[in-house]
Amino acid sequence: MQWEINMSIKLQLKRAWGPSVEAPVLVMKEGFSPRYDLDRWTGVISRIGHTAEGQSIVGKILIIPTVKGGVAAGWAFYDLLHKGIAPLGLVFGKLNPVMVQGAILANIPIADGLNQEAVLLLRNGQNIKFDPGTKNITIVN
Repeated sequence: MQWEINMSIKLQLKRAWGPSVEAPVLVMKEGFSPRYDLDRWTGVISRIGHTAEGQSIVGKILIIPTVKGGVAAGWAFYDLLHKGIAPLGLVFGKLNPVMVQGAILANIPIADGLNQEAVLLLRNGQNIKFDPGTKNITIVN
């Protein structure tokens, strides 16, 4: 007989908006701008030297310590959605109103307040559930 242990880890967020999503995670070690760090035709991180260089954001929940960029970053999420290459969720350690407005316009769930210790528990490619209603991320092993 084979035993399966189902353990889940929940990570708390401070603020969150949007529908629940479940997807693989892409963890970034530095800030992210959808306008300056991304090839906006493929959805691949194109900025040389970025910790997620060469990785696709398409269909992933992005874990990002902080934002980069200004007003143009907000409309970029809607552009990505229109092109079919948007992420499914955005979780920031710290974010700004521009990113919130852009995510809401594109109907992409967004949150902030994930602390750095919690980020260490996440691995690229892990499936997580991001539930803005409860302000939780759940990692299921």
